[in-house]
Amino acid sequence: METIVDLSRLQFAVTALYHFLFVPLTLGLSFILAIMESVYVMTGKEIWRTMTKFWGVLFGINFAMGVATGITMEFQFGTNWAYYSHYVGDIFGSLLAIEGLMAFFLEATFIGLFFFGWNKLTKVQHLVCTWLLALGTNFSALWILIANAWMQNPIGSDFNPESMRMELSSFYQVFFNPVAQCKFVHTVSAGYVTGAMFVLSISAYYLLKGKHTDIAKRSIAVAASFGLASALSVVVLGDESGYTASENQKMKLAAMEAMWETEPAPASFTLFGIPSLKDRKTYAEVKVPWVLGLIATRSFDQEVPGIKELVEHAKIRIASGIEAYKALQLLRQDKNDETAQKIFTGNKDNLGYGLLLKKFIDDPSQATSDIIDKAAEATIPNVPVLFWSFRLMVGLGLYFILLFGYAFYRAARRDVHTHKNFLRLAFISLPLPWIAIELGWIVAEYGRQPWAIEGVLPTFLGVSSVSQGQVLTSLIGFVVFYSILLIVDLYLMRKYIKIGPDIVNQR
Repeated sequence: METIVDLSRLQFAVTALYHFLFVPLTLGLSFILAIMESVYVMTGKEIWRTMTKFWGVLFGINFAMGVATGITMEFQFGTNWAYYSHYVGDIFGSLLAIEGLMAFFLEATFIGLFFFGWNKLTKVQHLVCTWLLALGTNFSALWILIANAWMQNPIGSDFNPESMRMELSSFYQVFFNPVAQCKFVHTVSAGYVTGAMFVLSISAYYLLKGKHTDIAKRSIAVAASFGLASALSVVVLGDESGYTASENQKMKLAAMEAMWETEPAPASFTLFGIPSLKDRKTYAEVKVPWVLGLIATRSFDQEVPGIKELVEHAKIRIASGIEAYKALQLLRQDKNDETAQKIFTGNKDNLGYGLLLKKFIDDPSQATSDIIDKAAEATIPNVPVLFWSFRLMVGLGLYFILLFGYAFYRAARRDVHTHKNFLRLAFISLPLPWIAIELGWIVAEYGRQPWAIEGVLPTFLGVSSVSQGQVLTSLIGFVVFYSILLIVDLYLMRKYIKIGPDIVNQR
């Protein structure tokens, strides 16, 4: 069973991380296209039209790959995570449906008008289509991120002991989930950084080669200003993510900081350290006083609990979850049992913690103190992975601010083409936003373990009743298929980048 869970998690991680190679570039390029075409409409200069159409070609390739890789992810909820889909489908499924109806169709409709409407629409009409394309792209991200945020902070829902499922109780709370709002603006800002870096790097390549210089200089100016604003937004909104995590995902925050013991308020931020899962200690720590306390609590007098304290708290919640589980069994036999109803109501918020015991024993009501201890220890995610992923992500975020800041300065002075070393640095920085984004998803999703739904449904309970061979076969199939798509994507991108804006005149 554990192998099936691991393989199912690996398959979803591979497809999700691969899909998200395309999503952020789609988010970023869509707005850059809208900005460039706005300049064209306002100035009437043909060069801005050429720029919009050229970067639009690369956007189209990326969009097609994003669609191809995204469709398979939704099928996996049924094939690999059937119990998850059954347990929370009332909430999660509705959000995916809205995403498809409200956002994806809007996006797909206007992408057609963007490519085929240049000679059939007026300038203003086509510009409106381009802006609606950008908005549709962001709407699509909004609903997916609301769904993901609900997994991190499952408010607006309640467990129904009769249907044995989580059911929607308040769509308003789900939509205005504070984690969702924070996650959306943080993620789309990271996508804007990716789009800006893509335009900056390819334009730097053209300037180094002495090709398409007029278009490259203007593209760098747009990318530098848009990228700088976006990179600053990512850092500010990342701070807000830390605050929301301290509210509802305390273990994730403690693991990101490798903070085993609860520190006196305000807690220090660990700039560097070597965390050890075996010794339950972080060696060679370099700390910055007060910073973590200010980020996590917005105060000077509130503690940030450490991992060991949170494990003890988990034991209390598991004990409460056992009572909820026992009462639930009685209610399944007699739904009018008032005593069982009262016990369940008083402990139902901890039912998920009681379900953690199913990894170690079939009947949680028979769990011993040793098994409860094991279940509580299982709430600790992989601390070294989270610790270093978070720091690498933050380090890259600060680097982007410096890079875009300098690019903005040079573009304002109109001499960016003369600074060859900077252009080389900009070009080799092309993959860094993708690395930062994938690290961010590792922190968000790996840090949520052992939960599929935080505090509600353990990951190991969400899998389908499939064999190890079936999951392994589909995993290999996805890897092969996605590798082929990656080769095709890189080939097409390289081909049209080498041709450059001349492709506009050939079409």
